[in-house]
Amino acid sequence: MPYVDGYLIAVPNAKKEEYRAMAEEAAPYFRKHGALRVVECWGDDVPEGKLTSFSMAVKREASESVVFSWIEWPSKAVRDIGMKKAMDEMMANSSMTPDKVPFDGKRMIFGGFQSIVEG
Repeated sequence: MPYVDGYLIAVPNAKKEEYRAMAEEAAPYFRKHGALRVVECWGDDVPEGKLTSFSMAVKREASESVVFSWIEWPSKAVRDIGMKKAMDEMMANSSMTPDKVPFDGKRMIFGGFQSIVEG
């Protein structure tokens, strides 16, 4: 079963197109280095919670939306090598430096996950 890197980010609504373009530019780097699939989703029906929620997790402000994304890899081993190569190549050949991304990276939540069920 695939290995998945998951991300949750708050992105300013005014920077939606900038974020989409950045994500579109980044996806081929991950695929080139072994990713099976790169998915970026702009929040459309993200309810506010009383105790927990996606919005609370990223400290979403009123002028922002939640972005939920993931990268599927064939295995954790492929991910470990591919992620490093993709990030190194992207930073060397792209304008996507950490100071130029259209979101606050300090509020980004991410992690790696082993698939246990697929339907």
